[in-house]
Amino acid sequence: MNLHTCLIVGKNGKTGRRVNTLITEAGYVTRAVSLSSVPSFDWQNPAGWLEVMQGCQSAYVCFQPDLAVPDAQQAIAEFIRQAKLARISHIVLLSGRGEEGAQSAEQLLINSGLSWNVVRASWFAQNFSEGFLIEGILNGHVALPAGDVLEPFVDVDDIAEVAVACLTKPHLKNQIFEVTGPELLTFRDCVEILSQVTGKVINFTSISVDQFLQVLRQKNMPQEVLWLMKELFTVVLDGRNSHVTNGVEAVLGRLPTSFQEYAVKAKNTGAWNSMD
Repeated sequence: MNLHTCLIVGKNGKTGRRVNTLITEAGYVTRAVSLSSVPSFDWQNPAGWLEVMQGCQSAYVCFQPDLAVPDAQQAIAEFIRQAKLARISHIVLLSGRGEEGAQSAEQLLINSGLSWNVVRASWFAQNFSEGFLIEGILNGHVALPAGDVLEPFVDVDDIAEVAVACLTKPHLKNQIFEVTGPELLTFRDCVEILSQVTGKVINFTSISVDQFLQVLRQKNMPQEVLWLMKELFTVVLDGRNSHVTNGVEAVLGRLPTSFQEYAVKAKNTGAWNSMD
């Protein structure tokens, strides 16, 4: 057992729980925290952060809901300040591609004097099985303001492996790793692949951003989530990220997982069992 303790912020999230599992399996002690943990970690309550950080030497940080939101930079600056007080020496920050607000938050870490990594990820494939798109998949109809913009969807398992490598391999420190899947697909392409893999009819409809936001309002989504979705579908999803990168291969020495491979894996784990 390695006596090094790694703080995992967001233990119930798509990446956080995977990072926690992988790094624990590698023999590291973790302190995995969230709103529901004891002690809890609340991005809205900085007064409780230092207690959570004490005794940790490194941290994996996933800001909620996304580094692109306006409050993220202030929160990350405060997290870094308190991390220094707690003597955390290395922070791995999950970020997003093509998000100006996120890149401003990244710079705070890069210029902090701590050792660091930024894992800058494309759209998660798991949004179709664990995130906001699963309801549409289960209902057989996905409606998004996505159009024909191409995106290299990344498997969250790959993100977690890259993050754990950054936390455990000193030669990777102080680098940005931009991680994507191996191919460019539209959201419609993804839905077609999922239809083939599940053997169920799943339709895709392109709608306006206003229509999409109205649906989210009817589901009582928080205002910051509405802001984020509008930002992602009107600003970020404009083609700026329509290229693949070699981040996964550079860190892990293998090709990233394809969307087809993700879909088969998710089906085999029962992600869409209620469709049967």
